[in-house]
Amino acid sequence: MRTLHEAVDRCRTLVVEGPDGIARSGLLAELVRSGFMIRRSRGHLHHVDPTRPYRELLAAPGRLAVDGGIIHELIYGPLRRGHSRVTWIQALDFAESVAERDGALLHLTDSGHRPDTESAEAADAYRRAFRTLAQHVPVVTLDVGGPSPPIRAPSAPDLQLGRCKGQLTVGWKQTA
Repeated sequence: MRTLHEAVDRCRTLVVEGPDGIARSGLLAELVRSGFMIRRSRGHLHHVDPTRPYRELLAAPGRLAVDGGIIHELIYGPLRRGHSRVTWIQALDFAESVAERDGALLHLTDSGHRPDTESAEAADAYRRAFRTLAQHVPVVTLDVGGPSPPIRAPSAPDLQLGRCKGQLTVGWKQTA
């Protein structure tokens, strides 16, 4: 699976992850229109088992899009606090849970963003993390900074008669 369209068509679960500062509201709105229920973990990560709220989210029925958190902690914990509250084992278990739910990770990038030092380090760390996680779950990279087609197929073209402003006369000939 290489494109967002394929992920939307094939997956029951999508986890949206990417560096801070990348706008995701448009993507999330499109996922809702495509039939996904959007969920976010409430509050802070659990102090003993930080992946528990996400496992609970994955237990929900239907098509689900989770607005990240675990990989965010895996990346920004070391950058901001010197350590992550999520271990690689937990992140890999989470990735496998997403895969078992017919899911994929959406790796958001922004080629139009000029990064500062922390943003550049985070973007590089995300690339490395997704490369590792891709061994356990499909990963689709989506550049939100560049032009991209909408998730949904274009709407059907207007009917020709709907564009006609004049009067339409239809002749009918009765046969024996």
